Amino acid sequence: MTMKALVYTGTQEVEYRDENMPVPGPNQALIEVAATAICGSDMHAYHGLDERRVPPLILGHEVAGKLVSGAAHLVGKQVVINPLITCGQCNPCLAGRANLCSDREIIGMRLEGAYAQYLVIDETNLLIPPAVLEPWVACLTEPTATALHAVALVERINYRPMSEQTCLVIGGGAIGLLTALMLAAKGCCNIDLAETNALRRSTIEQQSVARVFDPSTQSVPNEKGYDVVFDCVGAGVTRAMASAHVAAGGIVSHVGLQNSHEGLDIRRITLQEITLLGNYCYTQADMKAALDMLASNRLGDLKWVQVRPLSEGAQAFSDLHYGRAAAAKIVLQPDHHL
Repeated sequence: MTMKALVYTGTQEVEYRDENMPVPGPNQALIEVAATAICGSDMHAYHGLDERRVPPLILGHEVAGKLVSGAAHLVGKQVVINPLITCGQCNPCLAGRANLCSDREIIGMRLEGAYAQYLVIDETNLLIPPAVLEPWVACLTEPTATALHAVALVERINYRPMSEQTCLVIGGGAIGLLTALMLAAKGCCNIDLAETNALRRSTIEQQSVARVFDPSTQSVPNEKGYDVVFDCVGAGVTRAMASAHVAAGGIVSHVGLQNSHEGLDIRRITLQEITLLGNYCYTQADMKAALDMLASNRLGDLKWVQVRPLSEGAQAFSDLHYGRAAAAKIVLQPDHHL
């Protein structure tokens, strides 16, 4: 049997075509996909910059759908996927930090992903959302968990509550905006957000959670420096910006993964006792907490999300590449779900 899928076929190329339906193995579930969001890491692959994602490959890991088979007691129910597959036996897994598992995999990287009508995943990677949560909202659980995890790691080492902190968020994609929304939900009222795309700046401004500015033409609003800087891009230029504008004794939370080269001012980080904090993905607890936040409408109206048909996925990737999309997040739904 075949299904429709959006397949990454080469640099800046994705093709909507027929693919073989996946076949679940032991202890795996077959999911009918209802919504999959485009992640910055998918764009990284699209640009030909991720050697781990080798075409042809079905990308996509931010997904919600319906259980078709496997986990018999859940068949027919709506599910959210935790796309991070781990061994469950190593020390990080047993300590509740499975995101650090040395054998971790994520769908849409070396394993087939979710820009398709169906996917398979281990039964242990299923979460059940509230019935009232629409699939296009439920699929935001994974990026929400990433933002929540980043904020939680900062809170763990911070010497003052977030409500008293000055924060700079670099990058107005979904992770950056969700980080700002998360900070606002925790009572932080001094948030600045740097974003170069004018369309996205306009979208973010409508959320009224941060002072939004263009770092390519404007100075940072807080010249005294920030208690916490979240780099949600992870490029050399954004690491340099974070290094320059974090206050003495502050924290740089490095969330983005655009590249791994220049940018950090290690001398200043050392002399000013700045904490550099790496963040990777989320734990299962973060996923559950993120789902609860979405279900309780604690992250605003979500008008910064745009839903498009999977068959128009190539155009969505192109629009993101050329900066033509105002949405901080584009969600693709199989055409029959629209």
